[in-house]
Amino acid sequence: MTSSYASPPGSVYSYATSTKSGRSISSRNSEFSYTVGENHGRNKLCNTAGEKSYKYLRRLIRFRQMDFEFALWQMMHLFVSPQKVYRNFQYRKQTKNQFARDDPAFLVLLSLCFCVTSVGFGLVMRLSVKEIFKLLLWVVFVDCIFVGIIIATIMWLLTNRFMVHMSRLGQDIEWAYAFDVHLNAFFPVLMILHCLQLFLINPLIDKEYFISTVVGNTFWLVALGYYIYITFLGYSVLPFVKKTVAILSALIVLFIAYFITLACRWNITRGLLWFYKHRV
Repeated sequence: MTSSYASPPGSVYSYATSTKSGRSISSRNSEFSYTVGENHGRNKLCNTAGEKSYKYLRRLIRFRQMDFEFALWQMMHLFVSPQKVYRNFQYRKQTKNQFARDDPAFLVLLSLCFCVTSVGFGLVMRLSVKEIFKLLLWVVFVDCIFVGIIIATIMWLLTNRFMVHMSRLGQDIEWAYAFDVHLNAFFPVLMILHCLQLFLINPLIDKEYFISTVVGNTFWLVALGYYIYITFLGYSVLPFVKKTVAILSALIVLFIAYFITLACRWNITRGLLWFYKHRV
């Protein structure tokens, strides 16, 4: 008498077995399997974008329901091993039938990081309390959210139009997932430019020397390079998205722009400081 094997609930892939021969009759093919047996139909309760958005926004005011420990784990691994972060997005699709986050804990912690780094940036720039608050609003709602909406929308349109492999119906990239990819990629940018760079702005970067331009622009090169790489990972983990290596071609443009700024002696960080001072 043979027994059938059932894959554990946390398994990413689902396998069906035969009760007569004991051999597997379904295994992982060239594409990722998102069916979770009988749970697949029940997961359709939150299929519409409106229902997903409502659930996400409702949890924003319920801090006890947020998993801040896991969100902190994601932030740390975005620096050391971003592949693990995106692997969890695959698990979420398997269990909750969506790639995008349904827990706003990451967004809340990111907002706290904005507050801390904006205060630090304001102190370095010798801004008043009112100016620091205006700087915080600008960085959050313009630099992160507004620019993020534009980038996420462009990537959402381009990837769905040119990179999605239409081998199955209903396979497309959620806009919310595209925005999550932006938030993931933006967090290292925030830490590199608005945190690590702060310690060198007054003593070195905000000077007329050529080495100041090199150091300041190198910070931008590393930060934006990390943004492109994490964005690439975000779309490459989706099994129905092809030719994601094209995203890495932006690195070539980034390196060319880097050397052009050095040749022109354009200190990007000093330009940013000037821009912020005139905005606040």
